[in-house]
Amino acid sequence: MGTQATGSPEGMRVLVVEDDRSIADSLVRGLRQAGYTAEGVRTGRAALAAPSSDAVLLDLGLPDIDGVDVCRRLRARSDVAIIAVTARGEEADRVVALDEGADDYLVKPFGLAELLARLRAVLRRRRPVGPEILRHGPLALDLRTHLVTVGGRPVALTPKEFGILECLAADPGRVMSRQQILERAWDAHWYGPTKVLDVHIAALRRKLGAPGLIETVYGHGFRLGAVQEYP
Repeated sequence: MGTQATGSPEGMRVLVVEDDRSIADSLVRGLRQAGYTAEGVRTGRAALAAPSSDAVLLDLGLPDIDGVDVCRRLRARSDVAIIAVTARGEEADRVVALDEGADDYLVKPFGLAELLARLRAVLRRRRPVGPEILRHGPLALDLRTHLVTVGGRPVALTPKEFGILECLAADPGRVMSRQQILERAWDAHWYGPTKVLDVHIAALRRKLGAPGLIETVYGHGFRLGAVQEYP
C-alpha cells in the first residue's frame, strides 16, 4: 500500500528569484506541477517589489542586489519562508544567509524532490496549513499533531523518532541515507556522527512493533518496506 497525504500546497504562493532563465523556468514548472502557485523574477529589485508570498526561493548571486541583502530586507518586513538556493557552498556563505533570515540553504545542483521536501518543512514550521496525514500500510502519521498509530494503536514517539519516521514515510520505498535522515530529523546542516541514528532506529522498530516496516539497505541507508502481516 502506498502513502496517502491529506493537506496540499494548493493556494500556497512561491516566488522564485533566479536570474538564470532556464533554471527559473524549470523551478516554476516543477512547483506548479507539485500544486503550488509559482512565479519567477530575475532581479533583487523585482523580488522586493513582488506581491507577498508564502515562500521565496532566493538565488544569492543576483545581477543587481546581493541575495543576502534581499534576504535581510525580506525578513525585516515579513515572516515569509525563505530558502537560499545558490551555487555558493562554503560554510561561511551558509552561515551568513541563515543569520540574515534564511530558513534553509540548498546548494546547486539539487533534485526537485529534495527542494519540495525542504519547502514543505519550512512552510510547516513557518505557517502550518492544517492536518496532514501520511499513511503506509498500518502506519499513520499526523504531521500537525505528531500522533502516530500502527493498526489503529497509538504509538508514543520522541521528537527525533517522529522526525526519522516522517522522513521515511514521505516517500516509502525510497532509500534514505543516514546523512539525509539526520539532516531532516536533527538539523538541516548536520555534520555530526551518523551512528547515533542506529539507537533511534532500534527504538523506533520496537515501538512500532510491525516487522519489516523499517528496512535496512546495507551500505545505503533505510526505507519503509511493504508490511505483509500485522499482529
